[in-house]
This record gives sequence, C-alpha cells and structure tokens, in this order.
Amino acid sequence: MDWSNFEFYSPGFLWLLIAVPILAIWHFFMRKKDAAVLTVPSVKGFKTTSIITKLKPVLYALRILAIAATIIALARPRNVSVSKKTKTNRGIDIVMAIDVSASMLARDLKPNRLEALKKVAVNFIDRRPNDRIGIVVYAGESFTQTPITSDKGIVKRTISELKWGQLEGGTAIGMGLGSGVNRLKESKAKSKVIILLTDGVNNSGNIDPRTATELAKELGIKVYTIGIGTNGMADFPWSRDPRTGKLNFRKQQVEIDETLLKEIATETEGKYFRATDNESLKEIYDEIDKLEKTKIEEFKYYNYQEKYRIFIFIALILLGLEFILRNTIFKSFI
Repeated sequence: MDWSNFEFYSPGFLWLLIAVPILAIWHFFMRKKDAAVLTVPSVKGFKTTSIITKLKPVLYALRILAIAATIIALARPRNVSVSKKTKTNRGIDIVMAIDVSASMLARDLKPNRLEALKKVAVNFIDRRPNDRIGIVVYAGESFTQTPITSDKGIVKRTISELKWGQLEGGTAIGMGLGSGVNRLKESKAKSKVIILLTDGVNNSGNIDPRTATELAKELGIKVYTIGIGTNGMADFPWSRDPRTGKLNFRKQQVEIDETLLKEIATETEGKYFRATDNESLKEIYDEIDKLEKTKIEEFKYYNYQEKYRIFIFIALILLGLEFILRNTIFKSFI
C-alpha cells in the first residue's frame, strides 16, 4: 500500500477506537461474572485445568477485533491517486529589442554590457516556457534576428551569438522599437510585450521613437524600457589597433536618454528600469518576469481506491469464527 497517498474519508469515526481498550478492560474485570457459579463443599476429585477453559477469552478478543475492524471500515480508508493537467489560457508574445551598437562593449558591466545582457536574457527565456519570444537587434538600423517563436532553443542560440559589428554605427531607438512593433502587430496573443534595451541616445534611423511609441500604444503593446550603463564614467571602445585588431578603450561619460525611455514606458503602460551593474540588470529581468506572468489553469483528476471492504470482510470473518467456536468447542462452557 502506498502510504503517501493513503487517507480516511471520515476520520472522525476513528475516535470510536477508544472504546476498544475500554471494552477489553471491562471484560477483564467482568470475566468471572460471565460464567455460572456452582457452590460445592469441596473441589477435590474435579479436573480444573482444561486448556479450553483457558482459551475462552479468545472469543471476546475476536469480537473486540471485529468491532475495531468495523470502526476502521466506517472511517473509509482509501488510496488517492492524483493526475494533473495544465492549460495555458493566456499566452504572452514577447519581443526583446536589443541595442548592439559599439557602446554595448563598454566595460562598466562585466565582462561588458553585451555579454552581461546575453547571460541574463538566456536565464529570462528559460523562465518563460509557455510564451513565444522574438529577437530584434538595432544599432544605426534594425532588423529581426529571430521571428516570434515558441522554440526556446533557437531564441537562446540567437542571443548567445549576438555580437557587435552586425549593423552600421549609431543608436536608432525608434527603429528598434518600430521593428518590435512590426513583429507584434499580427500577434493574436492576449498580451504583447516589448523589452527595449539601450545604453545611449537616439541619434540615427528614420523612425522617430515617439511615432513608434504611438503605434505600440494603438496596438495594445506594453513596452518595458531598460537603460544599461553605470552612473558617471565608463570604459568605451573608441578605436581598433591596426596591428593587433584589438579594441582600444578610454573613459567617457555615460549618456542615456532616460527621459525618452521613461516616456515610452509610461505611454504604453510599461515601466522604465536602470541597470547600473550586473546584479541590477538581473533584478530587472526578474521583476519583468514577475510582472508578466502567463496564466495557467491546473486541473486535478482524483482516482479513489476504496479499502473499507477488506476491513468489513475481516470483521465478518472474526464474527463468524467467534460464532462457530462459541457453538462448538466452547458450547459446554457458555
């Protein structure tokens, strides 16, 4: 029997088991009054050590055990097996619009902004098993790296392969947001979200960020904006060594158009975040994960295997055995 799935449907009846030891004690003290008494002047010549006489209490033991088995049967012992089925009743389509301009190689996050983002983004995707996700990248222009898909393996591979130099220089926030909106405009999901990450100021592209914001608002797309970069100075790439091909870094002031990012988030009923280090970036994606939860219905199916019948059967056997013994072997002593 699997005891982990064992239960009593009516456990209140088990309180009646208190009567079992009471009946046993009562019989112990009343056993002498349970037999007829014959007074004789002397018992010499009588045989008084019959084994059947000593076994007479077995009759009461059988009856008491039958009562105990009946009480347990009344409590309805049973095994319960539970099967679960989940149903997703609200899917979320998410587009991650990621800035891949040269400034994402700045080393204020470790080892740099882009690598720190890639690690956090993959962890975020792992926590979204029921949602579809797409990837848009932008710098001086933008394009869809991965269309919206439920294949998390493809999405994670896309993120892990992101690198600087895929697009011309600059930061086209409007085009990045516009590409994300374009990916979601045909979506049938009940909730549509864009996570827009940048580390700079809109300085290129032919789509105004506010125009893209209006489109997102009209289509019911919520935009979470993230400004990534420390406060103050950071090591930025500014040239490449012609001999070794390695990037040269120098200290520059971190500039993020927080006013614009806050406006985009407010207009679309999203939220703006600022990531100044690896830990805060992780916490931001954790919070977005909590804010945008897919609703899942869980159905449980219970299968009950009743066990009371075996206790009734035991009680009947015990009572039947008592009846047979009382009317055969112990008949002369009752």
